[in-house]
Amino acid sequence: MSRLARTTAALALALALSVTAALPSATAAAPAAPEAPASEALRDVVLVGNSADGTVSFLDARTYRNLGTLDVVPDLEEVLRGMDPLRRAAYEVVRQQAGGDKFVDDAHLSPDGRTLYVSRGNLGDTAAYDVATGRQLWRTHLAGLKADHAALSADGRTFVVSAITAAKAQTIDTATGRITGEFPTGTYPHENIYSADGSLIYNMSIGVTSLPKALNFLKGSKQVTVVDARTLKVVRTHTFDRGVRPAVITPDGRTMYAQLSYLNGFIEYDLEAGRTVRTVEMPFSPAGAALKPDDYPQNSAHHGMAMNAARDKLCMAGTIDDYTAVVSRPALATDGFVHYPQGSLPYWSVTGPDGGTCWVTLSNRDEVSVVDYATAEEVARIKVGDFPQRERTGRVAPEALAGLTPQE
Repeated sequence: MSRLARTTAALALALALSVTAALPSATAAAPAAPEAPASEALRDVVLVGNSADGTVSFLDARTYRNLGTLDVVPDLEEVLRGMDPLRRAAYEVVRQQAGGDKFVDDAHLSPDGRTLYVSRGNLGDTAAYDVATGRQLWRTHLAGLKADHAALSADGRTFVVSAITAAKAQTIDTATGRITGEFPTGTYPHENIYSADGSLIYNMSIGVTSLPKALNFLKGSKQVTVVDARTLKVVRTHTFDRGVRPAVITPDGRTMYAQLSYLNGFIEYDLEAGRTVRTVEMPFSPAGAALKPDDYPQNSAHHGMAMNAARDKLCMAGTIDDYTAVVSRPALATDGFVHYPQGSLPYWSVTGPDGGTCWVTLSNRDEVSVVDYATAEEVARIKVGDFPQRERTGRVAPEALAGLTPQE
């Protein structure tokens, strides 16, 4: 296909998504099961969304053992049958753009460790599951066509999900699955982050990823939208010339470290002054250097960032370069790298509950790499499901683990 044809197809796709974003959303919610009293101490876990499988793996944060998986698309055929022809056609467009089935975008555990909340990617909805039984408690369709990154409030009552094609984020009552509010974002909202004190929500938008880099000016608004977590009123926006990918924000709310579309590295951004302080370019691998920017997965050179509990080190997933880098702050000097086989696709990173390890998904290897912040060395490699993507930490009720399917 010629470059002109590719560009025309991308523009058509972007138009289709913008039009279908206006489709009405339907919400189907059932009352959540009553909470049972805790009988054992909660167990620290790392949740891994196996995007292509439609499952979530529960990894023991201390032993690195895979405790099993929960199926979060048990109703897949029912959902597909219930789509009208227009929505089904739009679903296929989103599926094609995403590179296939992407059923799990994000997953969080309730504070009591018994309920799992999931944003279900290409299905464009969010759902809750009783971990012990696997029973779906509620399912809610979001605005637009695709459900993206999500965040759970500290009290476990509010689930914030990006409705990516609708240019908004929506809030869901975790007890009922009802949509309680929304706020406007930039084009293609991506990650949601609560501030350390829970008073603010930061939403990062990435722009239309189907368009080539040369048409960056048509990708829409790339920004960080800051909203009051209680009122959902926008209090500030920070604009960027490239999409804002994974980010971490210091507890004082003054500094953000973020990866940007096409950047083989990251920036340090002053949230008070509203300006980029430093841009750090990381080394390319030979394979990464050989790629054209339009071949980067969803425009991302690097996609995955975390900060340790001591706040003195960052963990970077070098997506096109097949490495994890540990960087010390405030100097932003690289401590070391963990290198993976070519094509591993490191795609997300999260700091484990111990505060001293970084967990990185290797999406094309169906594995999670655990990296020690202190030594910048890999300490474990764990097998998970098909195309692991987003990870989150949580605490699970031990009695609920009986509902998981053992990892094959």
